[in-house]
Order: sequence, then C-alpha cells, then structure tokens
Amino acid sequence: MGRMIAIVGNAGVGKTTLSRRLAEHRGKTQALEGHGERPFQQACQTDPHRCAFANQIDYLLYRAEQETNLRALSQEAVVDGGRDLDFHGFTRLFREKGFLSAAESDACERLYHRLRAHLPAPEVIIHLRAPLSVVERRHAARARPLEIAGLQDLPFLERWIESWLAVEPPPKVLRLDASRDDPTYQTELVPLDEALGPPAPSPARIGVA
Repeated sequence: MGRMIAIVGNAGVGKTTLSRRLAEHRGKTQALEGHGERPFQQACQTDPHRCAFANQIDYLLYRAEQETNLRALSQEAVVDGGRDLDFHGFTRLFREKGFLSAAESDACERLYHRLRAHLPAPEVIIHLRAPLSVVERRHAARARPLEIAGLQDLPFLERWIESWLAVEPPPKVLRLDASRDDPTYQTELVPLDEALGPPAPSPARIGVA
C-alpha cells in the first residue's frame, strides 16, 4: 500500500494545478476531481435541491474507488481534493444551503465514515491557503462550465476546511501559502520535495484521473 498525498483547499485556490505539477515533478500517479464526467454534477448545478444528495453519494463512492485503485499500486500517489474534502467541505456546504435534509446529510456522514473505516486516510495533506480576496479572484477567472461552489460559498468552505484540519495530527498537514500568482508552482516544488522526502520509483499510470 503506497503513500497518498491529498491536495486540499478552497474552491479555486489552485488544487488541480498543484496536483498536476507535483505528480509530474515526482513522477507519480494522480487522481483528479473528474467533475465533468460525474453523472449528477450538471443536474446538481441546475437543480441542487433535487440532485445534491445523489451527487454527494456518487462523489463519496467515486473517491473511494479512486483510493482503492491508487492503494493497489503500492506507490506514492497525488489526489486532487479527495473524499475527506468532499465530505468536510461540500457535504457541509450543501447542508448549510438547504440542499441536503438532515437525514440526507446524516446518510452521507455514515457512508463517509464507513468507507473511511475500510480505506486509510491520506498519509499527507497539503493545505493550500490564500487570502479570500485572492481565492475569489481566481475562482471568478477560471470560468468553469460546471461550478457547484459560488463566490458566496467560499467563506463557508474556508471555515469548514480549517475546522476539519484543526483536528488532524500536525505532522500530517503541510500548510502551503498559495497567495503568490505562480501557475507553475515552481518555487514551491523544492520545499515540498524536502518536506515529503524522496519519491519511490514510479509505477505505470492507471485510468483513475
């Protein structure tokens, strides 16, 4: 079973970019959000009250399937976001906005904990942080066709992510200042390498992205 590195942070802060760069730099497999391919994502954006529950259940299972495939490689892997962020960030966001009922939110929580009991959490969490004004600007500039979290949701996501990571063991969480505009993350790769240690030999890539 290989080490898993999760890149987490607010919507638009730069998780996908760093996930790609870190995986390329260290020659590792990566698992992306795949939001454009998920069956309920478009419907959830159009009618969240009807589709948010199905969307969250699908994402929790999808992320568990990604983790299962990555763990089978017995090598280091990089995950863009991940199941913990999907639960602690977006499930809570949907509950706060009334898109999930109390019973639906409870079902998501039960599923999350049941799946996590059978699949170990990431060994390393890299938390990208930037001032809210920077995140808002980047979020607006990326102009994704599918965007579940709006600008008004970013303060809530930031609060819940901080609340989740506050109870994680400190050595497990690497905090990375992402406020500087550097689309290549070139400056941050060297200190990340030093913190993560030397990567293991690269396995063949599999279709989990």
